[in-house]
Amino acid sequence: MVNHQQLHAIFEISIRVKMSEKVADYVNQCRPVVWKEHDLRAADGTPLKLLEGGVDLAAKHRKRVTVLYFQGNASSLPPRLPYLSAVLKALDAAGDQISEHTGYSIYALSYRGFWTSRGRASQSGIELDAQAALTWLTQNVRQGPHIDTTFVLWGQSVGAGVATTALATLLTQQYLNAAGPQHQNLLNTHSLILETPFLSIRSMLTTLYPQKYLPYRYLWPFLRSTWDSGLAVKKIAVVATAAAAAAASHPKPNPSSRNGPSAIVVTPPIVRKVLILQAGKDEIVPAEQSEALERICRENLPGAIEVERLIVAGALHTEVMAKPQGRGAVVRHLRAAAENH
Repeated sequence: MVNHQQLHAIFEISIRVKMSEKVADYVNQCRPVVWKEHDLRAADGTPLKLLEGGVDLAAKHRKRVTVLYFQGNASSLPPRLPYLSAVLKALDAAGDQISEHTGYSIYALSYRGFWTSRGRASQSGIELDAQAALTWLTQNVRQGPHIDTTFVLWGQSVGAGVATTALATLLTQQYLNAAGPQHQNLLNTHSLILETPFLSIRSMLTTLYPQKYLPYRYLWPFLRSTWDSGLAVKKIAVVATAAAAAAASHPKPNPSSRNGPSAIVVTPPIVRKVLILQAGKDEIVPAEQSEALERICRENLPGAIEVERLIVAGALHTEVMAKPQGRGAVVRHLRAAAENH
């Protein structure tokens, strides 16, 4: 039986969330992580809020792992900050050589119509918001010859659809609509974290209403949002395949190699990994959705891109980060992002 929460997830995917919480309300729960507010505008002029979190935002590190977080639609950003802070605390507490030389930060985007961002929520508008955040990061996060910065896109629930769509749009602009693979340094993307994702809203309807005689599964043309992660993954695969072919046809010599002038630089894939976190007791998204998304990733993405699906035991839809297993998976993933760059 389909419950009210599942219907809400399908039909109210672009609800307006305007809540009174403030970042200051969660300071004690986040310490020693500090959250800083940034103002930016989407391409259509809509004012947006972006939160930046880190243990020491002013510290200088040789390596930086920068996460862009896309929230689900259930609440505004401030209540999520303690969970995001717990990831940053765990990374900082590692106390090894990786953590000593790596700075970790999470940027959380408040979509239009959510929290203090202005405007009215819609898929087309939120897509503009995501591109505005990516553009802001490329312009404002410290990058240079002596700073190795890598980016991770992390989306929860609806935010997973935002993340995959945003990356597909960005990569298409950088590789296919620009002047070729030399533009890959515009954003050094390590991976995608897809927390409690669904394949698409249309797929959700079909899964929740498998009976062909019921009218609900045919309502998808009337939905305000689609958030088709399956389609976005296929677009990412097209760009990744093209970039890999271009790198293979134009190998770069490695002047620092001890193997002589014939040695070449091994070009990594434009995205190294997709991590899918599935809630073991998800009351909103059926398990088949994560399984189908994993299958599409494996069938379409080049083999060099690792795909992992982890079931977080006992977690409801919004509890993955509250569980040590889910939180630990994200921490390990971000540490791997630091090690691989």
